[in-house]
Amino acid sequence: MPELLSVALVCAGTLLAKDCSRDTALDVIVAPVRTPVECVMHGQTTAAAAGLPGGDGRYLKITCERRHPGAEPLRTADRAP
Repeated sequence: MPELLSVALVCAGTLLAKDCSRDTALDVIVAPVRTPVECVMHGQTTAAAAGLPGGDGRYLKITCERRHPGAEPLRTADRAP
């Protein structure tokens, strides 16, 4: 199981970047990654797929976090065949 998580936070444009967190974000997208480089690359891919940044009063902040010991595995959305 990867030790790192790529965390994409979609925050309101009125919120300062330093105050953008999992608690204040409009949406949170988390994905397991193996390396810090993969974390940044996944973050950029997430931004492109989400169409952010945009002029709609939102921005995307990417953080890389270590998985907490004993954390439950991440659930992934089922993909249509």
